[in-house]
Amino acid sequence: MPLITKSEVISRCITNANFDTHLIKDTFIEIAELNHVKPFLGEDLYDACVAGGYVTLVNDYIQPMLIYYALVDYLPFSAFQVKNGGIFKHISENAESATKEEIDFLVQKYRDKAEWYTRRFIDYMSFNQSLFPEYYSNTNNDIYPDKDATFQGWVL
Repeated sequence: MPLITKSEVISRCITNANFDTHLIKDTFIEIAELNHVKPFLGEDLYDACVAGGYVTLVNDYIQPMLIYYALVDYLPFSAFQVKNGGIFKHISENAESATKEEIDFLVQKYRDKAEWYTRRFIDYMSFNQSLFPEYYSNTNNDIYPDKDATFQGWVL
């Protein structure tokens, strides 16, 4: 069960009233959850939140950062569609396509917002860890919570 819906993502991004919600695939939300948010929660707290626990924590801290991380993952692909005939770039009749630099700029702005909410989550958890025993109950190969909200670039 995802921690956010497509409509929650769309409500926070730069879209118009005619935006098709199907364009933001559940895949981008899932990728953002698993690759960006779960590492900050750790395995056990993530599982507890997905199971419906800690509603206030999810609503106030996790959803905002997840929304912006989903946009970070979605925006680079937003102009493209994969169809039977190949990969196509959507071009509007009365608009100009954004350049790679402009898309990178938007992605960075959304990443900045995601990191701000992540830092807020980490600060909250550091002062309220006793309310969430799952935050420190990870064992063996579980994912342990990351406490650094800053994107350090890709490591190859």
